Amino acid sequence: MGNHHELTSSLQLIPCFRDLEPFQIDRLQQISSLRYVQPGDILFQEGDPEDYLYFVLEGQMAIEMTVPGEGKALMATAEPFDLIGWSSVTPIIRQRTASARAVVNSCLLAVESNKLRQLCEEDHELGYIVMRHLANVIAARLLVTRLQLLAQLSNPTR
Repeated sequence: MGNHHELTSSLQLIPCFRDLEPFQIDRLQQISSLRYVQPGDILFQEGDPEDYLYFVLEGQMAIEMTVPGEGKALMATAEPFDLIGWSSVTPIIRQRTASARAVVNSCLLAVESNKLRQLCEEDHELGYIVMRHLANVIAARLLVTRLQLLAQLSNPTR
């Protein structure tokens, strides 16, 4: 856990939060903590309950999925200011659909998902900013997934 000043500074670094009012940053700070992981540490695994949304502040995280008969497959690499665990903020998905593993020493901002959803309901301006950012992340991940699928279909290895 970080102190109040450290969390507030970390939140203000995240591009999607730059337009928030100080009281909104303070509310986010109250539901956030800092997590430090070392290379090889697993932040979460497929099937784990959805509990936190993470912003990579420093370092690099591998996002992996289990492919039946093949093992773990790297789906994406999260860099500073990337968001991971976005599905934890959606109203339907309640378990992790991928795993996150530290590639190098990393620092992440962890935001409690249930409390963030509640905060977005209470403060629609904040909710719009958060959900707009999530929509952009989801759209980018969908594009990457489509490109990976097209590459796989055009160059089958079997």
